Amino acid sequence: MLYQAYQTMTDMLAPMRGLATAALNLRDIAGPLPEWTGDRQFAALLDMAANTQVTHKRPPFAIGTVLCGNRELEVTEAVRLSLPFCDLLHFAKDDQVPRPKVLVVAPLSGHFATLLRATVKTLLRDQDVYITDWRNARDVPVGEGAFGFDDYVEYIITFLEELGPGANVVSVCQPCVQTLAAVAIMAEDDHPCQPRTMTLMGGPLDVREAPTAVNDLANTKPIEWFEANLISRVPFGHAGFGREVYPGFMQLTAFMAMNMGRHVDQHRALYQHLSDGDAAAAGGIRAFYEEYFAVLDLTAEFYLETVDRVFQRALLAKGELDYRGRRVRPELIRRTALLTVEGERDDICAVGQTAAAHDLCSSLRPHLKRHHLQAGVGHYGVFAGRKWEQQIYPQVRNLVLAMA
Repeated sequence: MLYQAYQTMTDMLAPMRGLATAALNLRDIAGPLPEWTGDRQFAALLDMAANTQVTHKRPPFAIGTVLCGNRELEVTEAVRLSLPFCDLLHFAKDDQVPRPKVLVVAPLSGHFATLLRATVKTLLRDQDVYITDWRNARDVPVGEGAFGFDDYVEYIITFLEELGPGANVVSVCQPCVQTLAAVAIMAEDDHPCQPRTMTLMGGPLDVREAPTAVNDLANTKPIEWFEANLISRVPFGHAGFGREVYPGFMQLTAFMAMNMGRHVDQHRALYQHLSDGDAAAAGGIRAFYEEYFAVLDLTAEFYLETVDRVFQRALLAKGELDYRGRRVRPELIRRTALLTVEGERDDICAVGQTAAAHDLCSSLRPHLKRHHLQAGVGHYGVFAGRKWEQQIYPQVRNLVLAMA
């Protein structure tokens, strides 16, 4: 019922957005009214009404070129492997230089993989980059079956197999747990495609370390409450009609509630920039929220199992996590070099939660373990922005090159 109510409200607002768009187009043709009429302020309101909205379609990565050394190379997106819930996306560069392969494991937490656009673009300078491009669960037919925590781990193993021996893996946020589990299983099997390096960035490997508001929220109710109150069925009109999901708009609401004042201030600033005719300043805010408001639904089983296994029971940290009936044993990882990255001001995965991987991977020799604590950044600063490019990325690059 909740999802249907949301969809109904969205459909009801569509004509209003259409009228606002038509009014803006008419203004572009006829020209602005005199300043005394308040035309610019009215146009700013129309712009926000027409363009500020939650969407359910993946934005483009839009990485057309990348600077490699002193050469500007064209980049082409191509699907390397397509599975029901995810595509393995390859960013192919227009050159013949062999480069280390890197699999970027994007979070499945309410936003599309394009949230890591800056991460990918930076990695492309020196690496051959692939990413897990997760599909919106409401677009996956029920006939494709379920997708849970273990399926996520299996997808990572499958993608590493597709890349072949000698690849590297970089995991951002929530999937650090599944990535470590996948590498541990591959190590136990002496799999030829176990990665050379594993970089875990801002992930909840042990939520008992410095619990954040996100961790506290997950433990305020039993898992049955989450299932009863946060799970909905995809309404009619979508390919995944009838599938049980955790709706992306609910995850977005939860994220925004953590910093509501900041989001309100940003939208006030957006209105003011539009009113003042400052297109550059308005464009920066608009670009962020177009990405932030593009949401995807999670399958109910994946969401509930993640809340239960990662955030409530911390099974990996306790040595109690199972995968397909097998105990996950990170202590068996001996060949994959480890880098963990944390942000000093991260209020989603606090300092210590990702570094816990070093204790779990107890068989790794000291020269195969590195940790980087980045001062002055929050969660998103770990994988985007100036400090990611200038201070964090060199740590990732150096580890990959050292193990090549």
